[in-house]
Amino acid sequence: MNPAHRIDGLGAPLPIANLDTDQIMPKQFLTGIDKTGLDRGLLYDLRYDSAGQSRSDCVLNRADYAGTSVLVAGANFGCGSSREHAVWGLQQFGIRAIIAPSFAEIFFSNAMNNGLMLVTLPDAVVQQLLADAANPATRAIAIDVRDLSVQSHSQRAAFTLSPRYQRMFLEGQDVIGATLALQDQIQDFAERHWTQQPWLRDVAASSVARLERRPWKIHPRP
Repeated sequence: MNPAHRIDGLGAPLPIANLDTDQIMPKQFLTGIDKTGLDRGLLYDLRYDSAGQSRSDCVLNRADYAGTSVLVAGANFGCGSSREHAVWGLQQFGIRAIIAPSFAEIFFSNAMNNGLMLVTLPDAVVQQLLADAANPATRAIAIDVRDLSVQSHSQRAAFTLSPRYQRMFLEGQDVIGATLALQDQIQDFAERHWTQQPWLRDVAASSVARLERRPWKIHPRP
């Protein structure tokens, strides 16, 4: 992931509460074995009708909302199944951040671990941001991850984020990278653990080796 401390983008209003991951990324788009092409499935039933034609009532299909990179959404965004494809599809579509009153817990973890910034703000503030985003002339939004603030046309608000997720975003790390950054401490802990309990070291490998050396006998059935 690319390190960054600021997201300057164009917002789009999506004031739908309890928007679940099956709506964000429908199941028919989960058949591939890689992450490519998921932008086509993003919010498919909101963006297209039953004949596959683009719906003019969907804000993401409007020409004046081209280039949207920030969604201002309803409460409990991302509820439902734990499919990580929902996050990947949002990112492939160009979404870099989502602002909402609340997020489903698993979706929040999936998003932050993939570098999709989620900002939780009080409902009253989100309503003001929705109003700003509803006007193409005032839909610019800036999110500063370093000082944990959101700035729109009419609002400036502070948000909270765990130090771990803030550091991961600022340094461009996923969970593997964040773990590897602690490799020295992990190795030090492991060495102290083996020193104190040497009989536990490589116990699985030792058990397999003993089993392989044992002269097994196969007795025929009577």
